[in-house]
Amino acid sequence: MSESIEKQVLYKIKRSSRGTLFFVNVFSEIANSKSANKALERLVKSGEIERVAQGIYVRPVMDTYIGKVLPSIEQIAVAIAKRDRATLVPTGSYAMYKLGLTMQVPLNIVFYSDTSARKIKIGKQTITFKKASSKNLAFVGKISTLAIQALRTIGKDQASAEELEQIRGLLKNEDPKHLQHDLKLAPIWIRKLLENND
Repeated sequence: MSESIEKQVLYKIKRSSRGTLFFVNVFSEIANSKSANKALERLVKSGEIERVAQGIYVRPVMDTYIGKVLPSIEQIAVAIAKRDRATLVPTGSYAMYKLGLTMQVPLNIVFYSDTSARKIKIGKQTITFKKASSKNLAFVGKISTLAIQALRTIGKDQASAEELEQIRGLLKNEDPKHLQHDLKLAPIWIRKLLENND
């Protein structure tokens, strides 16, 4: 029976493209979570799939030159949020990295979210979900959200002229309606820095 479950689990995984993330609960129609977990662990041992975090698995993309390509930490965070039907807002040094204000990938990636607060270890990195108010999750612009969160991290009167120039330049690619919506939610000092985005 266990071999049959293992084959069914692998068949389901192989029906999706490489790089797709799988959680134990997606195999509920095949087996209970305990049996599905055992099958997945056996597939990890046989090299069919990789375990990227507790309860999260992937059949890696295979690159001709670099071999196995595992999902990025953001792809994993997005997959968790999708499973939990949660909203994610990148914050802190990760928002700065996404805007190109720093080249260093943070080891601890923090998201505001409406899911339960928790930390998930992915190799040497950590995804932290911070429970946030509805106001902090109401941003709609992709670039303006990152800009506001990055400036919050940098701090009032701490942003350099170069950082402000870069942020303002990026905001020119933001939908003006989204920008205006998000600026209304931003602290006044950030609003003043970004409103004159000519």
